[in-house]
Amino acid sequence: MSPQVGEGAVLDRQSGWVGRLPGRLRDFAVLARWDRPIGTWLLLIPCWWGLALAPADFSPWPYLLFAIGAVAMRGAGCTVNDLADRDFDRRVERTRNRPLAAGRIGTAGALAFFALQSAVGLAVLAALPRFAALVALASVPLIVVYPFMKRVTWWPQAFLGVTFNWGALVGYAAATGRLDPAAFLLYAAGIFWTLGYDTVYAHQDKEDDIRIGVRSTAIRLGAASRVWIAGFYGIMLLLLAAAGALAGLGRAFLPLLAVPAAMLAWQVIRVDFDDRASCLHHFRFHRDVGLAVLAALWIGRLVPVP
Repeated sequence: MSPQVGEGAVLDRQSGWVGRLPGRLRDFAVLARWDRPIGTWLLLIPCWWGLALAPADFSPWPYLLFAIGAVAMRGAGCTVNDLADRDFDRRVERTRNRPLAAGRIGTAGALAFFALQSAVGLAVLAALPRFAALVALASVPLIVVYPFMKRVTWWPQAFLGVTFNWGALVGYAAATGRLDPAAFLLYAAGIFWTLGYDTVYAHQDKEDDIRIGVRSTAIRLGAASRVWIAGFYGIMLLLLAAAGALAGLGRAFLPLLAVPAAMLAWQVIRVDFDDRASCLHHFRFHRDVGLAVLAALWIGRLVPVP
């Protein structure tokens, strides 16, 4: 395992450059999860899906704008999450050495850091078209409420899906200035995608979560998780196909969906829910799944309907 910032060990650290930052800055980087960029990818990719699905001319600028916003808002969301969960985090092996849980960053410092990241997010928001900015603002209550869902429902992964995939609507709105039924189908596909991959992720912590009374789909579904996750992915693919049809994507789109479908099937077969390393590996694998869907959307838009 890679060494944790300060002390101990981070069980799911991914990006080693954070360890070369000056000490105090390292803790804030870990608080924002810059050492684990997979969450930023999973927040960003639905935004890019929305842009790619939209019947609009391609421009790299909104893709870059959403990338900056994803880094800022994922970091802000993780800061809020760690503030809400710091007492729980101290009791979970994977999270006990997070900066807030370990006491290396105090509440005041975390709130200031949240404000700074939110300011970057607001700057990105100001650069969006007005309607897209309003759609993005509508997600703020979801971002605030999500960290508390694991206390009240067995399905916090569903609420994460509702929150994390909101960017599909924002991306589509930014490209078109409106929201069409295809955009909502794409958004729904993202929700079922998240239900699958975050259930895989939650299996890492199921023993600790049972001990401390935290709820998750990993605990609720238990031994049936594999069947349920296969179902979530199947619904995701059907919704993606329907979104592409409504958006008028070309004939290449459906055959290209076979690529992420095969990737998802491989994961359902291979993941070991009792092995934390396997769960983490298959969770990270979803960046590639999301990019495969993005490629299908792009090519489907470029290849005309016969």
